[in-house]
Amino acid sequence: MDPKKLPAGTMPRRTAILLSGLAVAVTLSACGGSGSGSASPTIGTPLPAAVDASAAAPREDRAPGEPENIGGDIDVPNPVPPSPPLPATQPITVDASLGVTSFHPLFAAGSPVTEKIQYREPDGTLVTRMGMRPTERHARERGEDWTVPDAGPGRYLTFPSVYFQNRTYGIEIRDHVPAGKALIEMVLVVNDGTFDGTTFSLFRNSNDEGVRDYGWSLNTGFNNPKLGGKSICMAGSRDCVISFDSYWDVPKGQPHRALKLGDVIELSPAQRLERYGDGMHAGEPVADSLRGRAVIDGAGSRYYSFEQLYVVGQGLVPWYGVPPRLNSAPLPDSTLLGGATSLSYNYSEEPMRVFQQMANNIGIVNAKRFVQGRRLFHTSFLSGKHSEHPDDNPVFAAHVNQLGPRYNQERCIACHTANGRSVIPGIGARLDSMAVLTAAEASTGVRPLPDATYGLNVQQRSRDAGAPDHSVTVQSYATTLYTLPDGERVTLQKPTYAFKGPAPAQFSVRQAAQIVGMGLIEALDEATILALADPTDRDGDGVKGVPNWIADPESGKVHLGRFGWKAAKGTLRHQIGDALLKDMGVTSPVYRSRGCLQFDPDCRAASTSPAISDTELQRLSDYLALLAVPAQRSLRSGFPADTRISPEHNIDPGQIVRGGALFAQAHCVACHTAQLKTGTTHPFAELRDQTIRPYSNLLLHDMGPGLADTLAEGKATASMWRTAPLWGLGSLPYVQGSDGARYLHDGRARTLMEAIVWHAGEASASRARFEAMSRDERADVIAFLSSL
Repeated sequence: MDPKKLPAGTMPRRTAILLSGLAVAVTLSACGGSGSGSASPTIGTPLPAAVDASAAAPREDRAPGEPENIGGDIDVPNPVPPSPPLPATQPITVDASLGVTSFHPLFAAGSPVTEKIQYREPDGTLVTRMGMRPTERHARERGEDWTVPDAGPGRYLTFPSVYFQNRTYGIEIRDHVPAGKALIEMVLVVNDGTFDGTTFSLFRNSNDEGVRDYGWSLNTGFNNPKLGGKSICMAGSRDCVISFDSYWDVPKGQPHRALKLGDVIELSPAQRLERYGDGMHAGEPVADSLRGRAVIDGAGSRYYSFEQLYVVGQGLVPWYGVPPRLNSAPLPDSTLLGGATSLSYNYSEEPMRVFQQMANNIGIVNAKRFVQGRRLFHTSFLSGKHSEHPDDNPVFAAHVNQLGPRYNQERCIACHTANGRSVIPGIGARLDSMAVLTAAEASTGVRPLPDATYGLNVQQRSRDAGAPDHSVTVQSYATTLYTLPDGERVTLQKPTYAFKGPAPAQFSVRQAAQIVGMGLIEALDEATILALADPTDRDGDGVKGVPNWIADPESGKVHLGRFGWKAAKGTLRHQIGDALLKDMGVTSPVYRSRGCLQFDPDCRAASTSPAISDTELQRLSDYLALLAVPAQRSLRSGFPADTRISPEHNIDPGQIVRGGALFAQAHCVACHTAQLKTGTTHPFAELRDQTIRPYSNLLLHDMGPGLADTLAEGKATASMWRTAPLWGLGSLPYVQGSDGARYLHDGRARTLMEAIVWHAGEASASRARFEAMSRDERADVIAFLSSL
């Protein structure tokens, strides 16, 4: 395994995968308190000119769709195994009042899981597989001391350079306590290459008054008995194991006690990759420019990872900080908007990054699927560069110059700001992070017809400087002063649009929505959603709820619509393929030709290979499916008395409880259904059997003429909109910036109050109940919505 001894300044052949321009070095910094020493990667000197020009040459052993810059000829990364084939679905017959007589469910009963994340062995041993990815600092480090003014965010939720390759791993937790033994074993599972010096901290030392940012009672490492006890752990091996049989978070000087069911254990792993000039390669000749860099790809080698909370006999749980000193405690089920996928409370003052995190219960291999999909979501289809660290992350060569001749943005993340919503530009600025759907005058929802100029949507930018200008802008806002019964006034604004090109006969302007929770929505059984439909208003409450039905563009099967402002997409795959084509002009197996924008007959039968392969399309789908939903911020956190409380945690729990009750009393839950349960057939085990709180029934409702545009989709008329999920609503002002959060399909509403007042049609009675509340009661409802 060791590289050959080389003269000073000469690089082993394993560095042949380095790309010029990758500039990552490692700076070590010691952690204080009871924590173990660790470090974070920082940007350093560029690679030496000695790097072989053959660096970017493709490898014959590369898995299909694998980026060319991953791995080397010795530590060849393990390709992600293909997802198991899913059984065919059979049509389900339904009452014609629902709009169709039969449809195909997304997943059949008995569908296998992509990766098993938890199971019990015959003797009762509970096995949990915990996926990890690299981070830069600890969960409670805020970027400054707890007691001083805010100087900037921490770096716990960030994604360091080359996070997407060779740096995911996991821990298999073998909990023998349910089997009657006071023993827990933890097996390090490396996804790619070799780890050297990985550390593991457990049991937050809550009895030490000096512990704040970090500090654990048990600091250990994964040592390999087959390699003389050295902390060297390799992909494909299960040799690195630690075990413990007692509870460590006890007052100083007191004895440990035996583990028991219900004990909570904080887990804080930190990984070190095999690296030049240190660890297993200490003393070997190496160029200074490579010292400390990862052997597998020449990038950073030392990282932190997520801090998780494990409950003995139960598994991983999202956590929040309680007294004293933000000690870890399980979040109550009522706060878990995304069930077990929910993101724990964030104490590193990074609320702007909470939409970008992995599901809390993610599996080990699925963590690799997640980061690979995230890379593509951030990749420019023009330059191949990553939106983060663009000069340090290697170019994704497979996707250079795939951008269409006309487009709106060159990467997915450009419309979904930090996985949130579109940037809403000022008057006169191009709306190129929003979608402008178009149709011909004779177009209907059942029989859509493309606009003669734009097709199905306006692609506002062109790679040809001489091409016609197809910009769409907000020309002006028509304002209305709306007065509530008690005299409170709300200023409403409605945009008027201007087209540089011909004005389409029908169009709909829509902001990109936040993308968290999409996998959980896909995991809902159709029967769960259809049970909420009431197309004939049987109960007489004025609220109907109509499903939209979508013909899958690849198979032609009819599916229940779930995604988009009018529920006009049936699957994540369909949603992604539609966005790739319309927003970037990038073809995929869903829409194989750009002619699909014009309904050309060769749309599905295009003979040329699409830009995005099926592998890459699956990666994007996996990424969206496995995003965490932030937990509801409805509990007061246990900040010490001398600590500045982070703004996102400065909440009034009583006000939120009152607001939630008033929200239900106003009958808002007739559309914004508070609680649902996902089914048992989605390929991701992480998403199965989850009690979720999306505050949506995912059905179409007529919202009145004030919110109507001029374009229909399927069963959705111009005034009908899918009930938007409300989870993540309170995080939007942080994700988008204090003045950047906008609400409703076209972003016209600047505040939640405006968004509510715009509700009409089937929502008229609920809006009237809200308006009849006292000003304090309305404030309680807004506080509740802001906690979601």
